[in-house]
Amino acid sequence: MSGVTATEPDFPEKSPPAQSAPSGKLRRIAHLDMDAFFASVELLRYPQLKGLPVVIGGGRRKVDDLLLQSPDGTGPREPCFIPVEDFPLLRDYVGRGVITTATYPARQFGVGSAMGMMKAARLCPQAIVLPVDFDEVRKYSRAFKAAILEIAPVMQDRGVDEVYIDFTEVPGGQREGGRVLARLIQKSIFDKTGLTCSIGVAPNRLLAKMASEFDKPNGISIVYEEDLQTRIWPLGVRKINGIGPKAGEKLAGLGIQTIGELAAQDPQWLIAKFGKSTGAWMHRVAWGQDESPVVTESEPVSMSRETTFDRDLHAVRDRAELSRIFTDLCVRVAQDLERKGYVARTIGIKLRYDDFRIATRDHTAEAYTADAATIRQLAGQCLKRVPLDRRLRLLGVRASGLVRVGDESAPKVAAGPEGLPLRATTGMAARRQRKQIEAMENGELF
Repeated sequence: MSGVTATEPDFPEKSPPAQSAPSGKLRRIAHLDMDAFFASVELLRYPQLKGLPVVIGGGRRKVDDLLLQSPDGTGPREPCFIPVEDFPLLRDYVGRGVITTATYPARQFGVGSAMGMMKAARLCPQAIVLPVDFDEVRKYSRAFKAAILEIAPVMQDRGVDEVYIDFTEVPGGQREGGRVLARLIQKSIFDKTGLTCSIGVAPNRLLAKMASEFDKPNGISIVYEEDLQTRIWPLGVRKINGIGPKAGEKLAGLGIQTIGELAAQDPQWLIAKFGKSTGAWMHRVAWGQDESPVVTESEPVSMSRETTFDRDLHAVRDRAELSRIFTDLCVRVAQDLERKGYVARTIGIKLRYDDFRIATRDHTAEAYTADAATIRQLAGQCLKRVPLDRRLRLLGVRASGLVRVGDESAPKVAAGPEGLPLRATTGMAARRQRKQIEAMENGELF
């Protein structure tokens, strides 16, 4: 039975009390999201593609070698002078890749992030397809964040293309609700990178993230407490950061589609349906309440590596190939841990079968590690607990329960062969670990 009453919800006429900083100023928090970031970086290289449907994703970065080579073999071509008709089209793509992002002209055809390339090809076959250039993306990510920090020093990094910024105490951060400062940041980013971004400014991170989607691309949206009922409550519940597909589906089954309908529910009813923590949280966020600070430094929760195969692989018939891929993922996770100075206690695996079902398993060890061979062994134990009777589309390895190396709160770090610490996954240590892994593979799955 739905928790939504049959009559129109009786919302209070007054908005929640304004959220203030310790200084007494109204909290103004911004969420900045770069516009179609991966695609926009490519358009800087190939400006002749502006205004055209372009998708980013798929295979390895070989397209530039083909595009930059003159057809008559006389020499390299300048990227900006390559004819549009020379670029590869999505209709000719064959593979298992997914879209990282798409330009706004491509999105008009229903193409979006995380969509399979083959499905996107049916929706927009005329789109130009380019692979991701991670080096360029990271370069521009660092550049736009540096531009922000020159203006507003309290910034929380939320990924390669988005950040939260605390406007509260920054000069101009209160003017027009933060619009003046947002304009300044937009201009600075464009001047230094040639890229555009969209910014939402609100009393907290929750509302700011929603607001940044209101006026894309290159937009600024300002939200106040009194806008909650008119601008936030009509939105679907999935617009709340933290309500995923499963929770959204369950809410829909209870007759709750919008944030306003969620806000109308009795907190105890939500707790009964979703549990004490989640139910209470749902009620708070539906009312626009979020006191989480903008954190300039944060510890990672986990590190993972995964890959989608070009073709479905069978656990028995493709054992050698799966073993190689599995080992490589474990080594890469170990390298990530060492490079960033962490050790992990919980190792997990993720499988996606040919019917798109997903299986995950975790194993928590007695000691922390960043050793590739140990990660491979623990991940192998996880594999023994999942069915392998169907072909596989994707394989992933994840390390969680992280602490920094040398953290006194961490239990002992497991010792490797001959008592050596389980770290160092480069050079001779990496080669030694690979040999250890190869030796153990005969007794492991894959």
